[in-house]
Amino acid sequence: MFSTKLDSNIFLIDLKPAGFPNFIASYVIKAEKIAIVETGPIVTVPNLLAGLKEIEVAVEDVDYVFVSHIHLDHSGGAGLLLSRLPRAKLVVHRRGAPHLEKPEKLWKQANQALGEVAELYGEPVPVPMERIIVAEDEMSFDLGEGVELMVIETLGHASHHQSFYERSGKRVFPGDTAGIYIPELDVIIPTTPPPLRLETLLASIEKLKQLEPELLYYSHFGRQADALEKLQRYIDQLRLWANIIVEMMKDAATISEIKEEIEKRDPAVHKAKDYIKTNPALKRDTLSQNIEAFKEYLERAEEKQ
Repeated sequence: MFSTKLDSNIFLIDLKPAGFPNFIASYVIKAEKIAIVETGPIVTVPNLLAGLKEIEVAVEDVDYVFVSHIHLDHSGGAGLLLSRLPRAKLVVHRRGAPHLEKPEKLWKQANQALGEVAELYGEPVPVPMERIIVAEDEMSFDLGEGVELMVIETLGHASHHQSFYERSGKRVFPGDTAGIYIPELDVIIPTTPPPLRLETLLASIEKLKQLEPELLYYSHFGRQADALEKLQRYIDQLRLWANIIVEMMKDAATISEIKEEIEKRDPAVHKAKDYIKTNPALKRDTLSQNIEAFKEYLERAEEKQ
């Protein structure tokens, strides 16, 4: 089984990359029109299609596919999935659209940044431009039955990131703007790949808070209540990391030393250490990459002063 019914009209499909559960989710919204939020990587498209079959959604009935951004774990499956969904349109940020139409550069950069993790996710295939809807901030999509999905531009994690807000249920699909939530541990792990724009990311989280959501539908992973508390928790965590790294940069600390200090002082990271080591996508020293991005951002900020 890949699917779980969450609400009267929303289903979670656990994409299980490399057989690893509870890490990458697609969400299916069933109203007069049917929408999928996040495709996951190309290697998990068969699992997504199996999940659609479980919840009795025919491929020819899907109207929209929404992706938060073009990183492989969120939209790498878009081209293959659209080839199986004859009438669906793909909704993506304007800066991301060209890279889904011609994904060669995206794949090259992913290999350089992710190495073996890129291979785990698989090489994306093109999405025909005529199947793409270029999204703008606050663009709305009426799915019928009182369900409307609004695009919320939330830059920072990436320069082409968007989240989605469903007003009637006070639901937000934050992509990576709210971090990685590990449900079995009730912790959030930052996801801050380079080039990090910390203040932009913090402003985007505040933008989501202004919507006063009640539920978050994490791409990593699952539906969670107490949305405002979790968004604030992530803000506090990002600021903690920044403070730790600024302190240690004064003493010319190495990335390894900073990582060790964060593991001591951030309770969430300390609690998730074993989980990170067993997760096939995170174990390739994701923490160090995130710290490096913080360090580069803080060095740039210092140079501007």
